[in-house]
Amino acid sequence: MIEEADLRAAVGAGVLTEKQAAGLTAMAHSRRGAREDLSRGDEPFELFRGFNEIFIMVGLVILATGWVGVVSWYVADRLEIWQTALLWISTASAAFIWLMSEYFIRHRRMIGPAILLTLLFTAAVAFGFGNWLAQFFMIAQEDYASLIWPCLLTVAGVLVFWLRFKVPFALAVVALGLFATALLAAATRSGTPESFRDIFVFSAEGSFAWITLALGLATFAVAMMFDGSDPYRVTRRASQGFWLHLVASPMIVNTVALSLLSTADGATSTLFAVMAVFAVIAVVIDRRSFLLAAIAYVVGVITTLYPVTEGRNFGWLILSLGVFLVLLGAFWAPIRAAILRALPLGRLRAYLPPAH
Repeated sequence: MIEEADLRAAVGAGVLTEKQAAGLTAMAHSRRGAREDLSRGDEPFELFRGFNEIFIMVGLVILATGWVGVVSWYVADRLEIWQTALLWISTASAAFIWLMSEYFIRHRRMIGPAILLTLLFTAAVAFGFGNWLAQFFMIAQEDYASLIWPCLLTVAGVLVFWLRFKVPFALAVVALGLFATALLAAATRSGTPESFRDIFVFSAEGSFAWITLALGLATFAVAMMFDGSDPYRVTRRASQGFWLHLVASPMIVNTVALSLLSTADGATSTLFAVMAVFAVIAVVIDRRSFLLAAIAYVVGVITTLYPVTEGRNFGWLILSLGVFLVLLGAFWAPIRAAILRALPLGRLRAYLPPAH
């Protein structure tokens, strides 16, 4: 093991520069911190580091709540200028959030506040574009077509935010925004949705089924690019992959699950087989988030579209998926080692986390 004294000697001998030594030390600390308290085969996951980040996050929530209260009071008595005022207020809010991000994300490198600031920035940008482009009279009549462009522009704004601050969670927001826009476009193009469940149904029809599937596969490909560049999961690229996998699997499974659930016979066994395929992929790439999000989405769709009162009881399927998840989580490492030994992956093994 190379110790700090060895690095100082290497700098003194001219083998390494001080910048290279500092970078190597930082990487070693990051790798040790990411894996130090994890069991073998587990993957790192952090929402915050220490109570100070929680302290700051609570402060940001209170600050945002107070700001919304002040804005609401100001606009309530000035209805004649509310649209212009809200546009400027949302712009100022986004700019202020950007400045706070410069300090808390780029300077302090905080994880929890970075996620919260991403959400606040997304809300401010979405509110601004929605106030500018959305037709509120159409929305009141349940015509949501005017929300498509505000959604797309919000996605573009969050993408710019990610390019600046590289917050892993921001990429998930971008992918989720594209997915939500596709579902909204599917629902509005198929007619006014009468209920929330119609949005799911419409997303499995026509070209939009392929659009959501293509978005999911593209998101999965980007996630694998980040994972492949960091197979040991020690840098922020692994966190980018984690959040993208969390969004990619629901996109992919959306069309498949809805198509199977719409059939009268064989839906339960076939859908379980599909989840088994997702499980194999998740085990090979060592991403529990990919499988968890897919199963959670399927269970959500089942409980939303097919409650027991409608005569189709998928309780056994949900119970089987729960048992499947628990057993897989308990024996993830040996199962993964066996699958990796059995599959002829060739050079792809270099881009995958090692088996334990």
